[in-house]
Amino acid sequence: MRYDLVIFDNDGVLVDSEPISNRLLAGYLTELGHPTSYEDSIRDYMGSAMHRVHDLVLERTGRRLPDDFDEVFHARVFAAFERELRPVPGVTDVLEKLAADGVPYCVASSGSHERIRVGHRTTGLDRWFTDERIFSSEDVGRGKPAPDLFQYAAKRMGVAPGRCVVVEDSPLGVQAAVAAGMDVYGFTAMTPPERLVGAGQLFARMEELAALLM
Repeated sequence: MRYDLVIFDNDGVLVDSEPISNRLLAGYLTELGHPTSYEDSIRDYMGSAMHRVHDLVLERTGRRLPDDFDEVFHARVFAAFERELRPVPGVTDVLEKLAADGVPYCVASSGSHERIRVGHRTTGLDRWFTDERIFSSEDVGRGKPAPDLFQYAAKRMGVAPGRCVVVEDSPLGVQAAVAAGMDVYGFTAMTPPERLVGAGQLFARMEELAALLM
């Protein structure tokens, strides 16, 4: 194993949540008078913390989102997760191999702790991620593309940034990992490869990851 720690993004990498959450985000923003397509949501918000949604809407329109925006949005997302959410195909095999080989791993997500845990419980991934392996943008002052979250996760796991690899599927996440001084493997199942500039390796199927890590 060439790394001492594998850091997974969550949405789109561990759980197949991006189609669900971006569909609902686009619909809710449109409902509030900010016309947004599914493709717009993927382009502008995939991989980001919720504050980016607020910041971009305010910047573009001069209008603030409602105070209960996050609460309403997450209620809709969690309800949809219960009905639709699945693990990313092949990811449980990767986690099984890392655990069997004794390779440290964790998750560092722009999503809230609640969102991470709801997704993991729904998909059965909670067996792989105990509390000490879960890190959220809520834990730091700035979310991706700032490096803070990945640096925080590495510090808590006791591993130097240069000995970490991040598995990401969003441009913002790749930027954050590069800024943190870590290698990045870009997952292209939903993101065009040309948008993951900075990733040292690209792969389209999760089944390919285990071989890349060795």
